[in-house]
Amino acid sequence: MRIIKDINFNWKYTDQFKEEFIGEDFDDSHFSEVNIPHSNIEVPFNNFPEEIYQFESCYRKSLWIDKWHDDEMVFIHFEGVMTYAKVYLNGQYLGEHKGGYTGFRIDLTPAARSEDYNLLAVYVDSRERSDIPPFGHVVDYMTFGGIYREVSLEYCHKVYIESSLIKGRNLLSETPLMEVDLHLKNSDGRSGVISCNGELVRENRCVLNFSREIALSGNENQLHRFNCSLENIELWDIENPALYHLNLTLTEKGKETGNYSYRCGFRDISYRPDGFFLNGRRIKIRGLNRHQTYPYAGNAMPKSAQYKDAEILKEELGVNAVRLSHYPQSRHFLDRCDELGLLVFDEIPGWQHIGDDDWKKISLKNVEEMIKTDGNHPSIFIWGVRINESQDDDEFYAKTNDLARSLDNSRPTGGVRCFPGSRLLEDVYTYNDFNHSGKNAGLIKRKKAAKSKVPYLITEHNGHMFPSKKFDNEKHRTDQAKRHLTVLDRMYGDSEISGAIGWSMFDYYTHQDFGSGDKICYHGVMDMFRIPKNASFAYASQQDENPVMYISSSMNIGENEGSLLGDVYIFTNCDSVKMYKGGNFVKEFYPRRDLYPHLPHPPVIIDDFLGDAIEKNETFSRRNAAVIKELMTKISREGYSLGLIDTIRMGLLFLKTGMNYKDAEDLYTKYFGGWGGAANSYTFEGFIDGECVKRVEKNQNALPRLVLSVDKTELREEETWDCTRCIVSLADSSGNIFHYGNDAFHIETTGPIEVIGPETIALVGGSVGFWLKTRGEGGQAQVKIHSGRFGTIEENLNIEVRGK
Repeated sequence: MRIIKDINFNWKYTDQFKEEFIGEDFDDSHFSEVNIPHSNIEVPFNNFPEEIYQFESCYRKSLWIDKWHDDEMVFIHFEGVMTYAKVYLNGQYLGEHKGGYTGFRIDLTPAARSEDYNLLAVYVDSRERSDIPPFGHVVDYMTFGGIYREVSLEYCHKVYIESSLIKGRNLLSETPLMEVDLHLKNSDGRSGVISCNGELVRENRCVLNFSREIALSGNENQLHRFNCSLENIELWDIENPALYHLNLTLTEKGKETGNYSYRCGFRDISYRPDGFFLNGRRIKIRGLNRHQTYPYAGNAMPKSAQYKDAEILKEELGVNAVRLSHYPQSRHFLDRCDELGLLVFDEIPGWQHIGDDDWKKISLKNVEEMIKTDGNHPSIFIWGVRINESQDDDEFYAKTNDLARSLDNSRPTGGVRCFPGSRLLEDVYTYNDFNHSGKNAGLIKRKKAAKSKVPYLITEHNGHMFPSKKFDNEKHRTDQAKRHLTVLDRMYGDSEISGAIGWSMFDYYTHQDFGSGDKICYHGVMDMFRIPKNASFAYASQQDENPVMYISSSMNIGENEGSLLGDVYIFTNCDSVKMYKGGNFVKEFYPRRDLYPHLPHPPVIIDDFLGDAIEKNETFSRRNAAVIKELMTKISREGYSLGLIDTIRMGLLFLKTGMNYKDAEDLYTKYFGGWGGAANSYTFEGFIDGECVKRVEKNQNALPRLVLSVDKTELREEETWDCTRCIVSLADSSGNIFHYGNDAFHIETTGPIEVIGPETIALVGGSVGFWLKTRGEGGQAQVKIHSGRFGTIEENLNIEVRGK
């Protein structure tokens, strides 16, 4: 028997702790009613004391426990409790766990009453304790608190599979194998023989059957490894993420004792000095780092939100890899990465600091928990077994690497460092390269960082070197994007660099030592609501799956220094872009491979706003029209002070054409300045293979309106509550955002949903997001936005909440 039951609804919670709270007779009617995942406190969006979530708290639940037999046990499984937990059942202490980023199981059997209600109490310490990684020194991210990942009950036999690791061997040969590591728990130390029957299933079709006999050694912990031949196996790949289920049944003396199902995939990973190879094919890794935090809720978000982040990375940002910085993250996020074909760099908790021997023991335990928990995700291509950006510690890191390889030798190990010449005990030299200043080369050479010819991966770049807010001026937002493009171009052009993972996917909460003083690091290519900044399109434009054409400018001259529009960057994967001004065709522009020779899709740069308009509309000769255009274009970029040679050319032009200085000013105003004239409108058309695939309008007379969009309109409660993201934008009819809009509005909900965070908020950089969550009831729901300026926007979302 093996039964798993989710127990995420109807918990009691208080933001304090006293010993009396663990007792069965304690009256907890004054506690709050909460559902899991749960944050110990909702935080403001910014500007709050970092100690706000660092306190002790208590969770209680009246827990029905089914009947179990003498040879069975009942466990509780916590997927994540930040930071330290002690578990009690019916007043009896049963166990503890140190660390908030890995799950743990507690045996409830000694204190449980079968076929009865039991009182579960959990003490949670969310303080930053120096004895637990990543703490002990400063940390560049907030950790928040509470039982923030799901909880379940598990009934199982006393001989059970604690974890299983499914690996592929010789996958590119004619004799591929499936290797299975079963980590068995023999709780009562019995001997004898049990049988393991298995089937490998792909899309409801069994592709392999097998049976194995396992001799029990009498030890509590036992590893059993076996191989099976694989035939006609479909390999997992970033373009074809083929997934299988391995179903295992344990029997003892003809009696079934447990059923297990593990989703897995088979792929060949090879990391060499000349790059990363997946199934024998060399792939450049283009990725972003991800923290697990959300506005207001901290870390506590369910499956659908985790899924959405993976979908944004793969489908919107077009990357092929993500680094889990700096800790293991939700199984739901990993599940979706498996399904989408998104490579994952998984690493142990930590940030620069290495603690004492006891601290290191917990870190080693983190290595084991990470690999045993996440090992069957084919998306994971490397284990991070070094504390992020820490100093060398050969003795400690020899242990983390040895442990990782003993548990899983099918993947390489890496260890993220930020200084050159670090001792390499891992398989891959993973390095944070913050060399780029906006003017120099994007990345340093491998030999300067690693000092040797080894597999090499950039794990962070940009980030704190150029923070960018969604409400910064246009040039600053575009410069952030250009910096990411420069690094990507250098990465693609250097065969010794296997890839680059940028910092970071979105803005995140941080401590006072970092960020912009408001407890936010604005390092992301998106804001904290996962709303794109310009830099996000530097990544999105490098993929081929979806047409992308993002105009980095509002085309308003007054946004720029000296009211000079200058070059306009278009981040696109189109073959060409045609520009029209006032409905008149100006010119067709092409990607600037001369500036970005190695990018899959260099940006298009609009550096000509006239085309042949002067020649067509004025009476000048073709040659004189060309000189006028050249000089005026130079003025539009560099200002009115021409150099000596250009001043002489301008004087000769006056003599040839009869123009005077006033005529030249009028001509410049007509074609470049636009002050006092009719507002300009621009149209951009993007072409792929001769077909127009994208069209963007930029009209300076466009009127703003408030727009509400919702990620999904049907919410489904399964193992816990569900949620959906809503985005409110100030945009014109063409979808262009008014980046300096900061209007406030009120959110009204009806039906069984509620807002995470405050119900009255304001736009930030022209847009803002919020999440709606279910309340454990079924029915219809609506959301309305009330704006003092724009009135009530009634969006009848018809959200259907399906109760469990």
